[in-house]
Amino acid sequence: MSDVDQVTAPVAAHGEGPVWAPEWPGVRWVDMLAGDVLEHDDGEVRRHHVGDVVAALRPGVDGGVVLALERGFALADAALTDVRPLGEVWTDPGVRMNDGGCDPDGRFYCGSMSYDAAPGAGSLYRLDPDGAVTAVLTGVTISNGLAWSPDGGTAYYVDTPTGRIDAFDYTAAHGLTRRRPAVTIPAEAGSPDGLTVDAEGNLWVALWGGGAVHCYTPEGVQVARAAFPVTQVTACTFGGPDLDELYVTTSRQGVAEGTQPEAGALFRLRPGVRGLPAHRCSAC
Repeated sequence: MSDVDQVTAPVAAHGEGPVWAPEWPGVRWVDMLAGDVLEHDDGEVRRHHVGDVVAALRPGVDGGVVLALERGFALADAALTDVRPLGEVWTDPGVRMNDGGCDPDGRFYCGSMSYDAAPGAGSLYRLDPDGAVTAVLTGVTISNGLAWSPDGGTAYYVDTPTGRIDAFDYTAAHGLTRRRPAVTIPAEAGSPDGLTVDAEGNLWVALWGGGAVHCYTPEGVQVARAAFPVTQVTACTFGGPDLDELYVTTSRQGVAEGTQPEAGALFRLRPGVRGLPAHRCSAC
């Protein structure tokens, strides 16, 4: 595995949710609690302010972008200059969206959590192409990474306090079913956060508090580790023209002032495998 490179300055207070689309100028990710989508283009970082909070985004099949804002979803144009909120999914100001992704059939999911991480206060929501929103999982504490296997038949999901990556069977007709543990993260390694899946079917998970990204087989065997100079590693995605670059976001939350000067930067490594194209949202 290649060395970890720092791609940007520490531009995000709470960087999360990186995603790559070939038509974009570069990788995009969120500075969540600032409500900004960040975009890295040939050494430059651009900010697009889209709301009070922005938790996740994905490209659309028709060239737009789907967003998860503080308490609901929004659709936007590719340049993120025209953001159209779809309305609040709930009204409780103590709960916000946190992380998400699209399924192979173009439906966008994002999970929630309470600002104080109260146990069971979150849910996982699905936005259908017709705009309908459904809670597909309840009783979640910190809803995090969500990604699919290369054949689309298995979804991998993180509720961070469980210390696990769970697997679901997936079909378009029945959605997420038969939940079971896939990977258990030792507590001393950190807490599982955002994740992605490579073209060989292995799982890459960011470890909050662990200063690392781990790679696991679907059977739960660790096969690689990349270390970072910061503890709060939040999420990862494959990008670049050949999908052979792993982009990793980080946060300054919980980092003592004057320590970890790189916290909040975007990092990149070349792990020797390729990723999968991001599933696209059919609603935009």
